[in-house]
Amino acid sequence: MFEGLGDRLQRVFKELRGEGTLTEFHLDSALREIRLSLLEADVSLPVVKAFLASVREQAVGEKVTTALSPAQEVIRIVRDQLVALLGGARADLDFRARPLVILLVGLQGSGKTTTAAKLARLLKETRGRHPLLVACDLARPAAIAQLKTLGARIGVPVFDPGGRTDPVAVARDASEEARLTGRDTVIYDTAGRLHIDDSLMEEVARLKSAVSPQETLFVADAMTGQDAVRSAAAFHAKLDVTGVIFTKTDGDTRGGAALSIVSTIGRPIKFVGSGEKIEDLEAFHPDRMASRILGMGDMLSLIEKVEQSIDAEDAARIAKKAGAGEFTLEDLRDQLASMKKMGSLSQVLDFLPKIGPFRQMPKAAEMDPKALTRIGAIIDSMTSDERRYPQIVNGSRRKRIAKGSGTKVEDVNRLLKQHAQMKKMMKSMKGLGRGLRPQDVKNLSLSGPR
Repeated sequence: MFEGLGDRLQRVFKELRGEGTLTEFHLDSALREIRLSLLEADVSLPVVKAFLASVREQAVGEKVTTALSPAQEVIRIVRDQLVALLGGARADLDFRARPLVILLVGLQGSGKTTTAAKLARLLKETRGRHPLLVACDLARPAAIAQLKTLGARIGVPVFDPGGRTDPVAVARDASEEARLTGRDTVIYDTAGRLHIDDSLMEEVARLKSAVSPQETLFVADAMTGQDAVRSAAAFHAKLDVTGVIFTKTDGDTRGGAALSIVSTIGRPIKFVGSGEKIEDLEAFHPDRMASRILGMGDMLSLIEKVEQSIDAEDAARIAKKAGAGEFTLEDLRDQLASMKKMGSLSQVLDFLPKIGPFRQMPKAAEMDPKALTRIGAIIDSMTSDERRYPQIVNGSRRKRIAKGSGTKVEDVNRLLKQHAQMKKMMKSMKGLGRGLRPQDVKNLSLSGPR
């Protein structure tokens, strides 16, 4: 999400980097390009106008800091306004009630059922909650089976409607089930329609009245653009939603809906779904997302993702071996398996800044999504001795490994060369970066390159 917008904004700032002072001409030129960038990103015109007016007011009314170049000054102002446009501070769920009742609403096809399971897993793994999933989408029988399958995968119970036809009755029985079993979080998956109609609104309104949720979250498909904003406004007018969850953000490179929805309905984005895997749901941080849009990266979120995906003891063991020059291909295979838990290479690259030493990194679209799988196949085609002592892999062995992994000898040669370079680099960097924690990067400057 925001890839197209980010690329264009970065080009705008690049043109300003050679200037010594920020003049009215430079500001007008930058704002004109920013306006085109936002409109191309499918941001609504009223939101674009208000955003540019705020940027101009800040740029004209504030004295330019001598420590910043014109490009950095505009980046700082635009970033601050983007953070405000995306909702300001991080908006968390209201955990004061017990149980915490969450009602997911939205149109059919927005991903409510999958999001319900993703949210349950996230709260279970990161907050230590004990959720109960409730299938209230009785109009689509497949939704009940889907929720049961997902619930079994993440180890979260699903309340079965058991042939009932009234979602309100199901919801009330589920509330009693949660009370009796000590569940501290109840997530209701509701029915949707292909478009907004009176029967849909009446059903979800009755459900809300029956369960009195602390959180009514509108699930929006990011790929539908401004249609998602209009749907959110309609649901909010009827249900008074408390927040938004954006799904399918990995398939939307424009991000205009996310930039429009907060100012349109006055409610924050609380979570974003970034892929199809059950782990691909993350808390939404406006400041971090603004930095990613402007090419500054999001190292804090990346570190948090690493901490959740990689076993600390295993990482320490491999780091110790690497420092001693004993980093084998088996260790590389283990690290690749851990990386896969973090998502695709393109998702990881999205967190890296597009400045400084990362400027020459390939874009997400340029990455081969099968690269990790191919490397894993090559390593798996080796014997245990070859993985531990790659120096014994001669020409005939390389041909056998390539044939067994469905790759070319050139691919095997490239992997062996890259492993040797990685092993050498790790040994030379022994001790560097040890103990890096998320709090260590909280004070990093977000004002761009100096």
